[in-house]
Amino acid sequence: MKSKTALITGSTSGIGRATALMLARRGARVVISGRDARRGAAIVEQIRDEGGEAQFIRAELRDAQSAADLANEATEAAGGSLDILVNNAGMGSGGPTAGTEESTFDAVMATNLKAPFYLVANIAPAMAARGGGAIVNVSTLAAGLALPGLAVYGASKAALDLLTKSWAAEFGPAGVRVNSVSPGPTRTPGAEEGLGEALEQLAAQAPLGFVAHPDDIAAAITFLASDEARFVTGAMLDVNGGRTAV
Repeated sequence: MKSKTALITGSTSGIGRATALMLARRGARVVISGRDARRGAAIVEQIRDEGGEAQFIRAELRDAQSAADLANEATEAAGGSLDILVNNAGMGSGGPTAGTEESTFDAVMATNLKAPFYLVANIAPAMAARGGGAIVNVSTLAAGLALPGLAVYGASKAALDLLTKSWAAEFGPAGVRVNSVSPGPTRTPGAEEGLGEALEQLAAQAPLGFVAHPDDIAAAITFLASDEARFVTGAMLDVNGGRTAV
């Protein structure tokens, strides 16, 4: 990863944080992005203390302009070019379809779908012009498996999976690889707050039967972002303990 630059959205906690640390430990210069400046500063400090390079950019990622602004700031912070983009920032939403507020629907779609779309629109062309790059989208088990109460969240990520394939076809001829990682139950602050005890129950339904650590998902993302995966594009990598294998 030495000489590589990476932008990881939603990287002040959970899977994004683990991914930023893992990429930095492999030598990449990372741009941390999120809404919490305090947590962002703490991760930057940790990476620098370990001898790595990192910067934090605060971003809400709720519309096309915020995505374009982040793309521009991150490219500048990375020294003029980005080699890796990890679309990890996401917004969860649970509950029955009836009663879901339009504002909730719009917010989930904006964060989980619109923001990645416009980040790729602003970053992938420059990767293509240089002849290479790697984009990894973070999806979810709920994108391919119907889970009650997760209709809006699952739909937003299922659409992101389709974009993964579309972008792989669009940018592949120029050397840009685009893949998706689909995590199962993972012990992140957001998952623990949103699912509570159901997190353990959901994990128990998979053959491996345990809740993943963020590093388990970060390892898959790091592989797909690395040159070791140079012949992999348009792939949906399930990292869910075997839940979709049964």
